[in-house]
Amino acid sequence: MIPLLVDLETEWRGGQNQFLLLLTGLYEHGHAAELLVSEGSVLGHRAAKAGFCVHHVSRGMLRLPAAKKIRKLMSDGRFDVVHVNESHALTAAWLARAHKRAPLIISRRVGYPLANRKLARARYFAARRIIANSHWVAERAAESGAPKEKITVVYEGVRIPPIPTAEDRERARARWGVSAEQILTGCVGVLSPDKGQEWVIRALRELQREFPACRLVLAGEGPDRARLEGVAREAGVLNSVLFAGFVKDMEAIYQALDLFVFPALYEGLGTSLLAAMSFGIPSITYFGCALGEIVENGVSGIQVEARKPEEIAAAAAKILRDPKWAAALGGAGRKRIEGKFSAEAMVEGTIKIYHEALAE
Repeated sequence: MIPLLVDLETEWRGGQNQFLLLLTGLYEHGHAAELLVSEGSVLGHRAAKAGFCVHHVSRGMLRLPAAKKIRKLMSDGRFDVVHVNESHALTAAWLARAHKRAPLIISRRVGYPLANRKLARARYFAARRIIANSHWVAERAAESGAPKEKITVVYEGVRIPPIPTAEDRERARARWGVSAEQILTGCVGVLSPDKGQEWVIRALRELQREFPACRLVLAGEGPDRARLEGVAREAGVLNSVLFAGFVKDMEAIYQALDLFVFPALYEGLGTSLLAAMSFGIPSITYFGCALGEIVENGVSGIQVEARKPEEIAAAAAKILRDPKWAAALGGAGRKRIEGKFSAEAMVEGTIKIYHEALAE
């Protein structure tokens, strides 16, 4: 089977990480997939560097160059399915009438409702299958008009890493200038208001009343950085917050952490939370969205109310006061990811959908 994977975003975010994991897994299962990306795509760069077949195109006005490229690539009939990863790719594939040549598969990773326009919804009705990354996303899509009978849930996944050794931890903490005596909590994601880093910064101020050596690392870049620096300055914790920027080798963050906080306010699933839990890091997140599908509250992680820094701080303090419970929480989180959210499970679930779409 030869799938054509299409992603026209240029930035590297969770969805692009999932597509690279999928591309890798397809090859490992013997399926010679090809990838179409926009010029300047980080995903395209990483995929090409890994030796995969990558096609580049300008996104251009109204996605027309990408549509033309898709039509050209499909002209020889070698692709069995077309799998689009985001809305620009979906528009281009629909304009190319890719669904007339092969089953069209859509990945849906956001809980926002479908646009209430006939043209926008027509793209979803052209799909053979819609892959939602959580039951919450599936429900939101169906409620806003996506054909329910075409929606299947396949959880996103992460590669399960080895448990960091003491040497790994020491080396990672040295990279960020954190001593063995200090407590390091962390948050990974694009710096934007919807990702909620503000509330972790405000929680740090509360947490330092009991744990004055506690520090926070924020991994990621984004438009909200200057404002977040202002929040940290106002809270009196600027010197305790490390803005790490874009970090390519993310294991250097996770290996260093004592605690992870995932404060996103509107999240389809949350791959950085999956990654942190896979490292065995005790983690805190909010109630709502799909986060309860990942965390069993009080067993494999802790959930608190959104936008309440005092609740984040209280949960963090509870974990830090009891190292044995913290280790148990982290261990249960890792088992949770191994059981339901591995990259291998994501790849196998996606391949199953490809075969079902072809059988139909």
